[in-house]
Amino acid sequence: MTLAVQTERLTHRYGERVALHGLSLSINAGEIVALLGPNGSGKTTLFRILSTLVPPQEGRAAIFDLDVARQRDEVRRVIGVVFQNPSLDKELTAAENLRYHGHLYGLRGAELAARVDDLLRRVNLIDRAGDRVKTFSGGMRRRVEVAKGMLHRPRLMLLDEPSTGLDPVARGEVWSDLAEVRRDAGVTVLLTTHLMDEADRCDRVAIMDRGKLVAFDTPAALKERIGGDVIALRARDAAAATTMRAVLKEKFAIDANDATDAATDAATIRFERPRGHEFIPALIEALPGGVVESVSVGKPTLEDVFVHVTGRRFRARDEGSSS
Repeated sequence: MTLAVQTERLTHRYGERVALHGLSLSINAGEIVALLGPNGSGKTTLFRILSTLVPPQEGRAAIFDLDVARQRDEVRRVIGVVFQNPSLDKELTAAENLRYHGHLYGLRGAELAARVDDLLRRVNLIDRAGDRVKTFSGGMRRRVEVAKGMLHRPRLMLLDEPSTGLDPVARGEVWSDLAEVRRDAGVTVLLTTHLMDEADRCDRVAIMDRGKLVAFDTPAALKERIGGDVIALRARDAAAATTMRAVLKEKFAIDANDATDAATDAATIRFERPRGHEFIPALIEALPGGVVESVSVGKPTLEDVFVHVTGRRFRARDEGSSS
Protein backbone atom coordinates (compact mmCIF):
# COMPACT_ATOMS: atom_id res chain seq x y z
CA MET A 1 0.00 0.00 0.00
CA THR A 2 1.40 3.39 -1.05
CA LEU A 3 1.61 5.94 1.73
CA ALA A 4 0.36 9.40 0.81
CA VAL A 5 1.30 10.97 4.16
CA GLN A 6 3.67 9.80 6.85
CA THR A 7 4.78 11.67 9.94
CA GLU A 8 7.25 10.39 12.50
CA ARG A 9 7.47 11.87 15.99
CA LEU A 10 6.51 15.38 14.87
CA THR A 11 6.89 17.98 17.61
CA HIS A 12 6.21 21.68 17.19
CA ARG A 13 6.17 24.50 19.74
CA TYR A 14 4.93 28.06 19.88
CA GLY A 15 7.05 29.53 22.62
CA GLU A 16 6.40 27.43 25.72
CA ARG A 17 3.26 25.80 24.31
CA VAL A 18 3.62 22.41 22.61
CA ALA A 19 1.28 22.33 19.61
CA LEU A 20 2.34 18.88 18.40
CA HIS A 21 3.79 16.27 20.70
CA GLY A 22 5.61 13.35 19.05
CA LEU A 23 2.88 12.79 16.46
CA SER A 24 3.22 9.75 14.16
CA LEU A 25 0.59 9.19 11.48
CA SER A 26 0.30 7.20 8.22
CA ILE A 27 -2.34 7.80 5.55
CA ASN A 28 -2.80 5.52 2.57
CA ALA A 29 -3.08 6.77 -0.98
CA GLY A 30 -6.68 7.18 -2.11
CA GLU A 31 -8.15 7.69 1.37
CA ILE A 32 -10.30 10.54 2.61
CA VAL A 33 -9.09 11.24 6.15
CA ALA A 34 -10.24 13.80 8.70
CA LEU A 35 -8.08 15.40 11.37
CA LEU A 36 -10.76 15.90 14.03
CA GLY A 37 -10.22 18.00 17.11
CA PRO A 38 -11.06 21.27 18.84
CA ASN A 39 -9.05 24.39 18.15
CA GLY A 40 -5.79 23.95 20.00
CA SER A 41 -5.61 20.23 19.29
CA GLY A 42 -2.73 20.66 16.84
CA LYS A 43 -4.58 19.81 13.63
CA THR A 44 -3.98 23.20 12.02
CA THR A 45 -0.30 23.11 12.93
CA LEU A 46 -0.04 19.71 11.27
CA PHE A 47 -1.87 21.13 8.24
CA ARG A 48 0.65 23.98 8.01
CA ILE A 49 3.59 21.59 8.16
CA LEU A 50 2.16 19.27 5.49
CA SER A 51 1.33 22.21 3.21
CA THR A 52 4.98 23.40 3.59
CA LEU A 53 4.02 26.69 5.25
CA VAL A 54 6.20 25.93 8.28
CA PRO A 55 9.04 23.41 8.58
CA PRO A 56 8.95 20.70 11.26
CA GLN A 57 10.93 21.61 14.35
CA GLU A 58 11.43 18.00 15.40
CA GLY A 59 10.62 14.72 13.67
CA ARG A 60 9.88 14.08 10.01
CA ALA A 61 6.95 14.50 7.63
CA ALA A 62 6.75 13.10 4.11
CA ILE A 63 4.20 13.23 1.30
CA PHE A 64 4.50 10.39 -1.21
CA ASP A 65 7.97 9.81 0.23
CA LEU A 66 9.01 13.43 -0.39
CA ASP A 67 10.40 15.13 2.70
CA VAL A 68 8.40 18.31 3.38
CA ALA A 69 11.46 20.11 4.78
CA ARG A 70 14.20 19.04 2.35
CA GLN A 71 12.06 18.68 -0.80
CA ARG A 72 9.60 21.52 -0.36
CA ASP A 73 9.32 22.45 -4.06
CA GLU A 74 8.71 18.84 -5.09
CA VAL A 75 6.06 18.49 -2.38
CA ARG A 76 4.26 21.60 -3.60
CA ARG A 77 3.92 20.04 -7.04
CA VAL A 78 2.00 17.04 -5.70
CA ILE A 79 -0.32 18.82 -3.24
CA GLY A 80 -3.36 21.03 -3.70
CA VAL A 81 -4.29 23.27 -0.79
CA VAL A 82 -7.63 24.81 0.18
CA PHE A 83 -7.16 27.16 3.10
CA GLN A 84 -9.83 28.04 5.65
CA ASN A 85 -9.68 31.70 4.66
CA PRO A 86 -10.76 32.36 1.06
CA SER A 87 -7.96 32.94 -1.44
CA LEU A 88 -10.07 33.95 -4.46
CA ASP A 89 -10.05 37.35 -6.13
CA LYS A 90 -13.70 38.35 -5.94
CA GLU A 91 -13.37 40.84 -8.79
CA LEU A 92 -12.28 38.11 -11.19
CA THR A 93 -14.52 35.49 -12.74
CA ALA A 94 -14.36 31.84 -11.72
CA ALA A 95 -12.46 30.99 -14.90
CA GLU A 96 -10.02 33.87 -14.44
CA ASN A 97 -9.22 32.79 -10.88
CA LEU A 98 -8.33 29.33 -12.13
CA ARG A 99 -6.47 30.62 -15.17
CA TYR A 100 -4.19 32.94 -13.17
CA HIS A 101 -3.56 30.16 -10.65
CA GLY A 102 -2.55 27.89 -13.53
CA HIS A 103 0.08 30.40 -14.63
CA LEU A 104 1.86 29.84 -11.31
CA TYR A 105 2.38 26.23 -12.37
CA GLY A 106 3.53 27.12 -15.88
CA LEU A 107 0.24 26.16 -17.54
CA ARG A 108 -0.71 28.04 -20.69
CA GLY A 109 -2.83 27.96 -23.80
CA ALA A 110 -5.15 25.15 -24.83
CA GLU A 111 -4.07 22.79 -22.05
CA LEU A 112 -4.87 25.35 -19.35
CA ALA A 113 -8.19 26.26 -20.96
CA ALA A 114 -9.18 22.60 -21.13
CA ARG A 115 -8.31 22.03 -17.47
CA VAL A 116 -10.26 25.11 -16.37
CA ASP A 117 -13.35 23.99 -18.27
CA ASP A 118 -13.04 20.41 -17.03
CA LEU A 119 -12.74 21.40 -13.38
CA LEU A 120 -15.53 23.97 -13.45
CA ARG A 121 -17.72 21.34 -15.08
CA ARG A 122 -16.70 18.83 -12.40
CA VAL A 123 -17.82 21.19 -9.62
CA ASN A 124 -21.00 22.10 -11.52
CA LEU A 125 -20.02 25.71 -12.17
CA ILE A 126 -19.31 25.66 -15.90
CA ASP A 127 -22.41 27.78 -16.54
CA ARG A 128 -21.02 30.43 -14.14
CA ALA A 129 -17.45 30.38 -15.49
CA GLY A 130 -17.71 33.97 -16.75
CA ASP A 131 -19.36 35.40 -13.63
CA ARG A 132 -17.42 37.34 -11.04
CA VAL A 133 -16.77 35.44 -7.84
CA LYS A 134 -18.25 38.26 -5.76
CA THR A 135 -21.68 37.24 -7.06
CA PHE A 136 -21.26 33.65 -5.80
CA SER A 137 -22.63 32.12 -2.62
CA GLY A 138 -20.25 30.82 0.05
CA GLY A 139 -20.71 27.25 -1.15
CA MET A 140 -19.99 28.17 -4.76
CA ARG A 141 -16.82 30.01 -3.76
CA ARG A 142 -15.67 26.97 -1.80
CA ARG A 143 -16.21 24.80 -4.88
CA VAL A 144 -14.11 27.20 -6.96
CA GLU A 145 -11.41 26.84 -4.27
CA VAL A 146 -11.55 23.05 -4.66
CA ALA A 147 -11.31 23.37 -8.46
CA LYS A 148 -8.36 25.74 -8.11
CA GLY A 149 -6.58 23.34 -5.79
CA MET A 150 -7.05 20.55 -8.36
CA LEU A 151 -5.86 22.54 -11.38
CA HIS A 152 -2.29 21.21 -11.45
CA ARG A 153 -3.53 17.64 -10.86
CA PRO A 154 -2.14 17.04 -7.37
CA ARG A 155 -1.97 13.61 -5.78
CA LEU A 156 -2.98 14.95 -2.35
CA MET A 157 -5.61 17.56 -1.49
CA LEU A 158 -5.22 19.35 1.86
CA LEU A 159 -8.29 21.23 3.08
CA ASP A 160 -8.46 23.32 6.25
CA GLU A 161 -12.01 23.37 7.67
CA PRO A 162 -13.63 23.13 4.20
CA SER A 163 -17.20 23.53 5.48
CA THR A 164 -16.67 26.58 7.70
CA GLY A 165 -19.51 29.06 7.26
CA LEU A 166 -21.47 26.91 4.81
CA ASP A 167 -25.09 25.85 5.13
CA PRO A 168 -25.96 22.12 4.98
CA VAL A 169 -26.80 22.22 1.26
CA ALA A 170 -23.51 23.91 0.36
CA ARG A 171 -21.58 21.49 2.57
CA GLY A 172 -23.19 18.59 0.76
CA GLU A 173 -22.16 20.05 -2.60
CA VAL A 174 -18.55 20.46 -1.51
CA TRP A 175 -18.48 16.88 -0.24
CA SER A 176 -19.93 15.64 -3.50
CA ASP A 177 -17.09 17.40 -5.31
CA LEU A 178 -14.46 15.82 -3.02
CA ALA A 179 -15.91 12.35 -3.50
CA GLU A 180 -15.84 12.83 -7.27
CA VAL A 181 -12.23 14.03 -7.17
CA ARG A 182 -11.24 10.92 -5.23
CA ARG A 183 -13.24 8.60 -7.50
CA ASP A 184 -12.22 10.03 -10.86
CA ALA A 185 -8.64 11.14 -10.21
CA GLY A 186 -7.59 8.85 -7.37
CA VAL A 187 -6.68 11.85 -5.25
CA THR A 188 -6.02 11.43 -1.53
CA VAL A 189 -7.93 13.92 0.61
CA LEU A 190 -6.82 15.09 4.06
CA LEU A 191 -8.93 17.68 5.83
CA THR A 192 -9.10 19.34 9.21
CA THR A 193 -12.47 19.71 10.91
CA HIS A 194 -14.22 20.16 14.22
CA LEU A 195 -17.56 18.98 12.76
CA MET A 196 -18.58 15.48 13.75
CA ASP A 197 -20.88 14.86 10.76
CA GLU A 198 -18.08 15.90 8.40
CA ALA A 199 -15.65 13.46 10.00
CA ASP A 200 -18.31 10.73 9.76
CA ARG A 201 -18.13 10.97 5.95
CA CYS A 202 -14.44 10.04 5.87
CA ASP A 203 -12.76 6.67 5.42
CA ARG A 204 -10.76 7.17 8.61
CA VAL A 205 -10.68 9.76 11.38
CA ALA A 206 -7.60 10.89 13.28
CA ILE A 207 -8.77 12.31 16.61
CA MET A 208 -6.33 14.87 17.98
CA ASP A 209 -6.24 16.41 21.43
CA ARG A 210 -3.71 18.85 22.84
CA GLY A 211 -1.09 18.04 20.25
CA LYS A 212 -1.40 14.26 20.40
CA LEU A 213 -3.02 11.64 18.19
CA VAL A 214 -5.39 9.86 20.60
CA ALA A 215 -7.27 7.61 18.15
CA PHE A 216 -7.15 6.75 14.45
CA ASP A 217 -9.57 4.39 12.73
CA THR A 218 -12.75 4.21 10.67
CA PRO A 219 -15.75 6.05 12.16
CA ALA A 220 -17.52 2.73 12.73
CA ALA A 221 -14.53 1.14 14.47
CA LEU A 222 -14.04 4.20 16.69
CA LYS A 223 -17.67 4.08 17.82
CA GLU A 224 -17.38 0.36 18.58
CA ARG A 225 -14.81 1.25 21.25
CA ILE A 226 -17.64 2.60 23.38
CA GLY A 227 -18.96 -0.91 23.87
CA GLY A 228 -22.58 -0.02 24.55
CA ASP A 229 -25.18 2.73 24.45
CA VAL A 230 -24.66 6.32 25.53
CA ILE A 231 -27.06 7.62 28.17
CA ALA A 232 -27.50 11.37 28.54
CA LEU A 233 -29.10 12.77 31.70
CA ARG A 234 -30.23 16.37 31.70
CA ALA A 235 -30.28 17.68 35.25
CA ARG A 236 -32.40 20.50 36.64
CA ASP A 237 -29.27 22.48 37.49
CA ALA A 238 -25.62 22.05 38.41
CA ALA A 239 -26.47 20.96 41.96
CA ALA A 240 -28.80 18.27 40.64
CA ALA A 241 -26.03 17.10 38.30
CA THR A 242 -23.72 16.73 41.31
CA THR A 243 -26.36 14.62 43.06
CA MET A 244 -26.77 12.41 39.99
CA ARG A 245 -23.03 11.85 39.70
CA ALA A 246 -22.88 10.82 43.36
CA VAL A 247 -25.73 8.30 42.93
CA LEU A 248 -24.13 6.87 39.78
CA LYS A 249 -20.85 6.43 41.63
CA GLU A 250 -22.23 4.97 44.85
CA LYS A 251 -24.97 2.67 43.53
CA PHE A 252 -23.73 1.71 40.06
CA ALA A 253 -19.94 2.28 40.20
CA ILE A 254 -20.22 4.70 37.26
CA ASP A 255 -17.82 7.62 37.38
CA ALA A 256 -19.41 10.35 35.22
CA ASN A 257 -17.38 13.28 36.56
CA ASP A 258 -15.09 13.62 33.58
CA ALA A 259 -17.93 13.34 31.08
CA THR A 260 -19.41 16.66 32.18
CA ASP A 261 -18.09 20.05 31.17
CA ALA A 262 -18.82 22.28 34.14
CA ALA A 263 -17.92 25.42 32.20
CA THR A 264 -20.41 25.03 29.36
CA ASP A 265 -22.76 22.12 30.05
CA ALA A 266 -22.85 21.58 33.79
CA ALA A 267 -26.37 20.18 33.88
CA THR A 268 -25.78 17.34 31.42
CA ILE A 269 -24.18 14.00 32.24
CA ARG A 270 -23.27 11.40 29.62
CA PHE A 271 -21.96 7.92 30.28
CA GLU A 272 -21.73 4.54 28.59
CA ARG A 273 -23.73 1.46 29.48
CA PRO A 274 -24.39 -1.86 27.71
CA ARG A 275 -28.09 -2.29 26.85
CA GLY A 276 -28.80 1.22 28.07
CA HIS A 277 -32.59 1.04 27.62
CA GLU A 278 -32.76 -1.80 30.18
CA PHE A 279 -30.74 0.21 32.67
CA ILE A 280 -32.98 3.30 32.64
CA PRO A 281 -35.75 2.04 35.02
CA ALA A 282 -33.26 1.11 37.75
CA LEU A 283 -31.45 4.42 37.29
CA ILE A 284 -34.61 6.54 37.59
CA GLU A 285 -35.71 4.63 40.67
CA ALA A 286 -32.36 5.26 42.35
CA LEU A 287 -32.28 9.01 41.67
CA PRO A 288 -34.06 11.51 43.94
CA GLY A 289 -37.29 12.89 42.54
CA GLY A 290 -37.14 16.11 40.54
CA VAL A 291 -33.43 16.11 39.68
CA VAL A 292 -33.83 14.72 36.14
CA GLU A 293 -35.35 16.83 33.39
CA SER A 294 -34.84 14.33 30.58
CA VAL A 295 -33.15 11.05 29.71
CA SER A 296 -32.02 9.87 26.30
CA VAL A 297 -30.40 6.67 25.07
CA GLY A 298 -28.56 6.55 21.78
CA LYS A 299 -25.81 4.92 19.80
CA PRO A 300 -22.31 6.37 20.22
CA THR A 301 -21.23 9.35 18.14
CA LEU A 302 -17.73 10.58 17.39
CA GLU A 303 -18.25 13.14 20.14
CA ASP A 304 -18.80 10.24 22.55
CA VAL A 305 -15.60 8.68 21.24
CA PHE A 306 -13.74 11.91 22.00
CA VAL A 307 -15.08 11.85 25.57
CA HIS A 308 -14.16 8.17 25.85
CA VAL A 309 -10.53 8.63 24.78
CA THR A 310 -9.83 12.02 26.40
CA GLY A 311 -12.10 12.04 29.47
CA ARG A 312 -13.58 15.43 28.62
CA ARG A 313 -16.23 16.97 26.42
CA PHE A 314 -15.51 18.12 22.89
CA ARG A 315 -15.60 21.88 22.44
CA ALA A 316 -14.91 23.74 19.20
CA ARG A 317 -12.34 25.85 21.05
CA ASP A 318 -10.07 24.51 23.75
CA GLU A 319 -9.45 26.92 26.61
CA GLY A 320 -6.34 29.03 26.44
CA SER A 321 -4.95 27.71 23.19
CA SER A 322 -4.97 28.08 19.45
CA SER A 323 -4.75 25.54 16.63
